[in-house]
Amino acid sequence: MVTPKTIPQYRRLYEILRKHILDGVYKEGDLLPSENELCQMYTMTRPAVRQALATLSNDGYIRKHQGKGSIVHHLPKEIGILSVSGTTSALGDRNLKTRIVVKPVLMRWPDDFMFPLTDLEKESGCVYMERLRLLDDSPIFYDISFIANINLPRITSRKFVNRSLFQILRDHYGVEIKGGDQRIKAIMASAKISRLLHLKRDQPVLHLERKMETNKPGLFLYSSIFCNTEKYAIFGRF
Repeated sequence: MVTPKTIPQYRRLYEILRKHILDGVYKEGDLLPSENELCQMYTMTRPAVRQALATLSNDGYIRKHQGKGSIVHHLPKEIGILSVSGTTSALGDRNLKTRIVVKPVLMRWPDDFMFPLTDLEKESGCVYMERLRLLDDSPIFYDISFIANINLPRITSRKFVNRSLFQILRDHYGVEIKGGDQRIKAIMASAKISRLLHLKRDQPVLHLERKMETNKPGLFLYSSIFCNTEKYAIFGRF
């Protein structure tokens, strides 16, 4: 198991400041403590503080103004699924729930998989699961995940209900998402997708196919995500 001390410094500070912003400790227009003050408050290096602030800026929580510092930015009514920080991190405590449609299971990769696979991935198989993400009890994402089964002991026994996949990988396996590739297109919703996302049959739905790189050699995460954007747009940098 990975202890909190092994989580990168910048990520720990990012999570602290993000929570403070979402909880209203820092409100829109407020100025965050300076880099020097954050270094002293959290006993962190300047590069770590700068990376944490840069990530907050990329995810839309703050705007950096030269000569002023980091100012809290109004969070739009949008979903940060395009961000490497992940949906749970981007939404914070905004009543996000995760319902398991198919529990994690080890299996072979599909023959017609959406991205090319390495020989190591093909030999190792994958961890497969299906999740439904709900915001204020409204279904917004139907997420089909494929994780290369490389040094992830007992991952199928982890509890994923109302839990962040990225957080589980980070806390238990030391896996950090670094970036990746994604394809986005609109398709006609199938009967299953319509039922899960409460859409009309054949209503257009936004479909994302993602390949995410990690800090572990050879370990990639893949997702096929169907998005209900009737109430919420999606945003973020990837």
